[in-house]
Amino acid sequence: MRNTPSIKSLPLVPPPDLLPLEDRPTDLGGRLNMWEANLVCWWARHGITLLRLSLGLIFFWFGVQKFFPGLSSAEALATRTISFLTFGWVPPQVSLPVLATWECAIGLGLLTGRLLRLTLVLLFVQMAGTFLPLLFFPHETFKIVPLVPNLEGQYILKNLVLVSAALVVGATTRGGRLIADGKAAQTAERTQALHQRFRRRFRREP
Repeated sequence: MRNTPSIKSLPLVPPPDLLPLEDRPTDLGGRLNMWEANLVCWWARHGITLLRLSLGLIFFWFGVQKFFPGLSSAEALATRTISFLTFGWVPPQVSLPVLATWECAIGLGLLTGRLLRLTLVLLFVQMAGTFLPLLFFPHETFKIVPLVPNLEGQYILKNLVLVSAALVVGATTRGGRLIADGKAAQTAERTQALHQRFRRRFRREP
C-alpha cells in the first residue's frame, strides 16, 4: 500500500506574479502565459461589477428617453403591448411614464447595487413583457414568421442577452464570486454542492 502524501507535505507553488524576479519565466511563451493569467484574473475580479454597471446604464438610459414622447423608437410597440394586455384600459399617456419609471428604477438599482434582489425581480418582469410583441404582433416584428425578424424583432430578441447577463449578476447576490483558477473553481463547486445538499436535508444554512 503506497503512502499518499498529505496536503501539508505537498510543496507550495506561488503564482507566477508572486515569484521572485529571477524565478519568473523569461521565454516568450512563459511571459504570454503569465500575462494571460493576470488578465483573466482581472476579468474575474471586475467582470461582474462591469456587467452590472453596463446593464444599469442601458436600462437607465433607455428609461429616461421614454419620459419624452416620440424620442424612444420602442415606445409605440411597448405602449401597444400594454394596451393589448389591459384591454385598452391603460392609454399610452399613462403606460409610457410608468414604463419609463420602471426602467429607470431598474437602472438605478443596478448602478448603485442597492436592493439588488428587488431590482432583478423588476428586471425579469419587464423583460418578460418585452417578448410579448413577438406573440401579439408577429407580422410587425418579423419579415418571415418566425425565422427572420425585422428591426423591431431584432431589438426585442437582443434582450435575451440582457436576461442572461442579469442571471449572472443575480448569481452573486448571496456573496458569490467569479473564479478564474480552474482548480480553485472545482474545489468551490464541490463545497457549493455540499452546501446545497445540506440545505435540502436540514432546511437551513450550513
